[in-house]
Amino acid sequence: MLAAGILISLLAGNGAVTSAELLQTLIGAGRSRSTQIILYQIRMPRTAACLLCGSGLSVAGLLLQEALSNPLASPGIMGINSGAGLFVLLSGIYFPHVYYVRNAAAFAGALFSALLVFLIARKAGMSKSVIVLSGVAVSSMMTAASNTVITLRPESVSDKVGFSMGSLAGIDLQRLPLPALLIFAGLAAAFCLGPGIELFALGDEAAQGLGLAVARHRKLTVACAALLSSAAVCLCGLLGFVGLIVPNILRLSDQYSVRKKILACIVWGSILLLFCDTLMRTVFYPYELPAGLLLSLIGTPFFILVLMRRGIRGKNEK
Repeated sequence: MLAAGILISLLAGNGAVTSAELLQTLIGAGRSRSTQIILYQIRMPRTAACLLCGSGLSVAGLLLQEALSNPLASPGIMGINSGAGLFVLLSGIYFPHVYYVRNAAAFAGALFSALLVFLIARKAGMSKSVIVLSGVAVSSMMTAASNTVITLRPESVSDKVGFSMGSLAGIDLQRLPLPALLIFAGLAAAFCLGPGIELFALGDEAAQGLGLAVARHRKLTVACAALLSSAAVCLCGLLGFVGLIVPNILRLSDQYSVRKKILACIVWGSILLLFCDTLMRTVFYPYELPAGLLLSLIGTPFFILVLMRRGIRGKNEK
């Protein structure tokens, strides 16, 4: 499915160029310069961005859910995405010509939002529901601040609708290397943290008794999720629900280790984003809608289902 998704993303045609022409160019038989430009400079960077953002956001959601023992936790709901997005906009105002600052600012914003969520939750009572509600509050605040910046300084982002909803339009090769490096580093760190993350399910006291520095490991896990989310925000904007949908589907099977779940998140997160992006840029041609729009349409009822499932489970336990 992943291979098919990549191929469809590369070859899905429109009025300007057909899938057959793109396929000929892909296998080296095409000679059209315009088709080569479309394939290698537009389609391939966009497909690569789908793979990077899909895997990064889904693994970030898995890490947050495991660290907080809450299936409702995700980069979008916890305010991490919106915090990273706000700082990206601010870096675009104050450092418009220094691209690498965007990634550092996004990571700082993601960490700032996560810290703010935990500070609010600590004051209100450190429970699973309070943490999620704190994340929703921080997310709303950061989103409002981002909309204010976009309204007052529209030059801070080239496509304010695409950035606000999450879009992969306009991605070129120059924008890929640094976010790709950060996402690869975050995925490698997630694999290293995997064995310790599995001990969270035993409870803090039991994990501490087995030799795990629980507080430090949880902080590193959240920081790793922030790194993955911030790198994805720099590429695709405020793309939501990938980190909620994919990990929750994988959580239906408890037989997988955390490392296997990370691998599955990489695959299925990429497939989900490839599907949404390809659908939104082909079905409504010549118009192109943000991939985040379809993800919101899918993710909102999915969030409600997870919430209802938790409520039913809680009643049964009582």
